Amino acid sequence: MTQRCGASVYLESLGCDKNKVDGEVMLGRLMEDGFSIVGDPGEARIIIVNTCGFIKEAIEESIETILNLAAYKEKEICGLLVVVGCMTERYRDQIHAEMPEIDLVLGVADRDEIVNRLRSAMQPNLSNESPPRKNLPQANTIQYRLLARENTPNPHIAYVKIAEGCDNRCAYCTIPKIRGRYRSRPQSEIMEECMALVNDGVRELILVAQDTASYGVDLCGKPRLAELLRKLDANFGTNCSEVVRVRLLYAYPEHITPELIDAIAELPSVCKYLDMPIQHSEDTTLARMGRRGTRSALEDLIRRLRKQIPEITLRTTLMVGFPGETNEEFRALYGFVKDIRFDRLGVFPYSREEDTPAVTMPKQVKSEIKHIRRDRIMALQQKIHMKKQREKLGKPLEAMVDGEAPSADDSPFFSETDGSSYRYIGRAQSDAPEVDSVIYISSERKLSPGQVVTVIPVSADEYDLQGREVHTHEPAE
Repeated sequence: MTQRCGASVYLESLGCDKNKVDGEVMLGRLMEDGFSIVGDPGEARIIIVNTCGFIKEAIEESIETILNLAAYKEKEICGLLVVVGCMTERYRDQIHAEMPEIDLVLGVADRDEIVNRLRSAMQPNLSNESPPRKNLPQANTIQYRLLARENTPNPHIAYVKIAEGCDNRCAYCTIPKIRGRYRSRPQSEIMEECMALVNDGVRELILVAQDTASYGVDLCGKPRLAELLRKLDANFGTNCSEVVRVRLLYAYPEHITPELIDAIAELPSVCKYLDMPIQHSEDTTLARMGRRGTRSALEDLIRRLRKQIPEITLRTTLMVGFPGETNEEFRALYGFVKDIRFDRLGVFPYSREEDTPAVTMPKQVKSEIKHIRRDRIMALQQKIHMKKQREKLGKPLEAMVDGEAPSADDSPFFSETDGSSYRYIGRAQSDAPEVDSVIYISSERKLSPGQVVTVIPVSADEYDLQGREVHTHEPAE
């Protein structure tokens, strides 16, 4: 029998929500093998950095994190520094040559071998060279996630990856080369994982993939996300006494079907919220980007969503400064944002990435112009967002409690004289964790993370709300 390892491990996951899921799975594998997980790198014999390699800024953050954590090796606290993930998949050879602090470099597919690789690296006189890239089948990882969630800061929230890879081949994106073709997980496996997480105390399930709306196309030739949502909702209604939310992120607008709109509108467990990254509004820019959409199709889709689901929150991301973006195209994008009035919006300057078609395109936009354009749209969106937040004042909303709020001295809202006994931070259906707004909740009773309560918003700043909990028998003011 293989001896179980008791070495302490600290893991730092960077980048997207899909990377967080991968990090949880790795931690679960290590825990099952007897490794102990610690939350402080100063207590770890092994430090793992789960890197992001999507754009230049993410790569820089990954490198900075690696170098900062390498200091624990110099202090002889950490004995093994390991890097894994998207950046290492892109730059495996360069990392070995340029960062001698690193003991072990693993790619995306090597995560399934994390236990064996760490065990080998811990043995003396063995080579630390990274293994060749593997194309391993995706394992059923449910048991590993449940183990790892003992170390999750928000155990009532869980991201569920419903597919891996991407087939969209956008001109600016490296994901297909890093993570491969789009591969949907079996529906039965997703159902099993979601129910296991709910039984473990999760109250908000966030479905993620590079494009969630494409789920199932590779399995049966047509999207099956609406079908998956209906099955999940039926299971929650039958088997759960607590409120469970399902939230959708990263649904490409080109692949949003009438069936998906119906499911979001009709199913009680599905948040009336949709994150659909459109990148741009103008046909000429979208065509250069390799996107299949058009402005008229986007406008039609948004009209249908808002007509069928009046309370829906729409979130999107935009890219400015893509090669060839003219002043006229940017002004049209600005006008589109002003007219559409998205509820939530993020803007990113185009990042010139190696091994993408866009890197060699003519008419690259200067960095300062890209950042000016980003700032102009963000200033516009801030005004839109502030107005939308103030429109919520005095209207009851259902908020999920995420945890206790900071003390009165640290909070932008609370004061010692507001009369409430307890203070919490929560989110309405309109807000995804970490990326959207929060609501600061005053309550006369003790609340628990994952609990859903009725709140009356009473004030707003540029981003967040503050409100008081009301019981169902208490009339709204």
